[in-house]
Amino acid sequence: MKLFIVISVLLSTLFSAELNWLHNYDVALSQAKEEKKCVYLFVGADVCKWCDRFKEMTLSDNRVIQRLKKDYVLLYMSRDRHKIPAKFKVRGVPRHYFLTKNGEIIYAAQGSREIDGFYDLLEEADLAK
Repeated sequence: MKLFIVISVLLSTLFSAELNWLHNYDVALSQAKEEKKCVYLFVGADVCKWCDRFKEMTLSDNRVIQRLKKDYVLLYMSRDRHKIPAKFKVRGVPRHYFLTKNGEIIYAAQGSREIDGFYDLLEEADLAK
């Protein structure tokens, strides 16, 4: 069990470094207004095999990384460590929220996605804008 926790922490550190995630909702909205971007909020948990799978399979892909950085301010919040506003569901992670720069939910989805499925999710969010 300790090895699993150590591996999860290491993957989270690598995951955070690649995409430069923010972890504060208000800071993310402020940055989104400044950069004139929307916000992608990824809600996960510290120990979540589906969150880890999504990070390893999808969020490590260079094309996905570039697309997210181009279009969104990135906000990752763990239901175990961060103060998540009440309007967001935290059960059944991973959860994906696409928000306006003012914090209004444009599109929401749940579940781990492989790369093609995540691109479909991004397209659905774009259509909802």
